[in-house]
Amino acid sequence: MNFLLKAATIIDPASPFHNKTVDILIENGIIADINAAIKASDSVEEIALNNLHVSQGWFDSSVCFGEPGYEERETIDNGLQVAAKSGFTAIGLHPNTFPVIDNSASISFLKGKAQNHAVSLYPIGALTTQSAGKDMAELFDMQQAGAIAFGDYKKAIQNPNLLKIALLYAQNFDGLVMSFPQENNIAGKGMVNEEEQSTLLGLKGIPALAEELQIARDLFLLEYTGGKLHIPTISTAKSVELIREAKAKGLHISCSTTVHHLVLTDKELDTFDTNYKVLPPLRIQKDVDALIKGVEDGTIDMVTSDHRPMDIEHKKVEFDNAKYGTIGLESAFGILNHLLGIEKTVDMLTNGKSIFGIKNTIIDKGNKADLSLFNSKNDAIFTEKQILSTSKNCALVGKNILGETYGIIANGKMILK
Repeated sequence: MNFLLKAATIIDPASPFHNKTVDILIENGIIADINAAIKASDSVEEIALNNLHVSQGWFDSSVCFGEPGYEERETIDNGLQVAAKSGFTAIGLHPNTFPVIDNSASISFLKGKAQNHAVSLYPIGALTTQSAGKDMAELFDMQQAGAIAFGDYKKAIQNPNLLKIALLYAQNFDGLVMSFPQENNIAGKGMVNEEEQSTLLGLKGIPALAEELQIARDLFLLEYTGGKLHIPTISTAKSVELIREAKAKGLHISCSTTVHHLVLTDKELDTFDTNYKVLPPLRIQKDVDALIKGVEDGTIDMVTSDHRPMDIEHKKVEFDNAKYGTIGLESAFGILNHLLGIEKTVDMLTNGKSIFGIKNTIIDKGNKADLSLFNSKNDAIFTEKQILSTSKNCALVGKNILGETYGIIANGKMILK
């Protein structure tokens, strides 16, 4: 299909057309022309949308669906449709399925399910067999099959020697190791942030120390071994400080935080709404402020939705028994744009590609069209009606958003809401 985007404002600092409002002609998946006014031929579909903005395609490094094994939560097909309509042209998909994605055959299965879709699915392989934390999985074989990184989703690597070996081994093929930041012996049976709010509500707490101690350990190991380490979804002020210091030392360290950790605190738990039961837990305002500063100064490399669909049977239960997780693909752009502004939002949604070995595609003539389409304006409230996922467990319903997503053009296809 050929497309002509009319009056599109380009947000791409690397492009010669940055901040210019132009027409963009796309033929056979390639940007054929960018000009002030382009006349559409009969073979071109003209796209004219209110306050249309385009940027390089967005990437979410922390997404879960359910298939295989938990299709009632989300299928790959519908999950990719949700990602597309939320403005994402690429996702990193976690291995927390049944069976766990811990070998090359299962990586190939995921790639096959997403074949010919507009959204590119990049599997993250489990670091350990069955994500059990004991034996290292087949990292090289998975990388050859298409895995972009290796980590056990929401499961900390308790054995430091295992992480040491993984960091050493992955250097043979430039692999990226992910380590979830939680020291389980400190976290214990906690489920929310250990602070005044947990005491008032009578809920067992996870202290910030549990995250920070694990990060400090991982950074010591990285300094010893070399290699590449990514710490996903950090949530505390001290975590930001530790990673800032490690980057100043020149360590090859990257990290992310989540949309919900940038805008929510543990005060949300007053109603015992299990949609706010997330891991890491929601922290206090001091931590939120430090995370925002970390985003603004570049200590935090990317922001993720940490999209984790969960069926109603695991959320509409007592708080103690509820599963962790919130969905966030649909609300990510609007929340971030309201908080950070358009250019920083686009930066946070595209910067992660290079860290995970995915090529950034500058918006210019002759380049592949990998575009997110959106409206940067219009204040609104995010509502449940805007949820497209099969599961509806969203912690961000009722929060302020700015702008809306229209969809994507990628891999020669267009998907609009």
